Amino acid sequence: MSSEVIVVGGGVIGLTTAVTLAESGTQVRVWSREPVDATTSAVAGALWWPYRIEPEERVGAWSLASLRVYEQLARSPDETGVRLTAGVMADTALAGLGPWAAEVPGLREDPYGLRASLPLIDMPAHLRYLRRRLEAAGGVLERRAVTRLDEAGPVVVNCTGLGARELVPDLEMASVRGQLVVVENPGVDTWYVAATHGAESVYLFPQPYGLILGGTAQEDNWDTDPDPAVARAIVERCSRVRPEVADARILEHRVGLRPVRTGGVRLAAERLPSGALCVHNYGHGGAGITVAWGCARDAARLAAG
Repeated sequence: MSSEVIVVGGGVIGLTTAVTLAESGTQVRVWSREPVDATTSAVAGALWWPYRIEPEERVGAWSLASLRVYEQLARSPDETGVRLTAGVMADTALAGLGPWAAEVPGLREDPYGLRASLPLIDMPAHLRYLRRRLEAAGGVLERRAVTRLDEAGPVVVNCTGLGARELVPDLEMASVRGQLVVVENPGVDTWYVAATHGAESVYLFPQPYGLILGGTAQEDNWDTDPDPAVARAIVERCSRVRPEVADARILEHRVGLRPVRTGGVRLAAERLPSGALCVHNYGHGGAGITVAWGCARDAARLAAG
């Protein structure tokens, strides 16, 4: 491998890939256009679950590899931001899931859907943890905007998410807008998800800093400003599940743009016209957290040539 690998993108995919490379002994530099705490990853929910991500035949292995890592990180939740938390995936049956579901500890059906204790991640805390871990392994994080992938030298890993639409360019990339409301937690200690394939869903995620209420999945919507009417509708939907949230004090509004790719995740290597080796690792849709470590390991192998 080259003496240095440049990872472009400072969200959870980029940082996890950089940590994997750095801890294997590679000299790594991360170039991120935004501060880590301003990336899409920072505003994610974020529950481990394969959601809005393809291709199905690869997602299961990536998800399970990541689950095993999060199970270990959950032993130190204050440090890593990862907690194993009980909850319900409403109106969901095991028969509708892939083979990966059989390897999720404790995943079981009940009259309401599926129950399990899954990794629920405090993303601001987790991103800080990944940055510390990267720096402890000798990696460097820099604020730097990239206009061409061949700026990055002989080996580059492209983890730019939606940025890949312009940078590659890859017109298969599109935004699926998610809006959230963070409220003071009135005592909810389990997560709940009732996801649909439409633009609206219901989920409640208890985090150390408050209760996250969601959400939306608005396709090809690039607006990052919170919509007050959407926020009110989110609170109303969630209060049907847990009436106590109806009067909870609102702490924050969040919007994130999921990086969905029509052809599914692009995790592959190519030679750029400059001769540089480029490993693409983007297009993770609504499941970047879920597959981050599995994809990072595959990307690191590709970067090794």
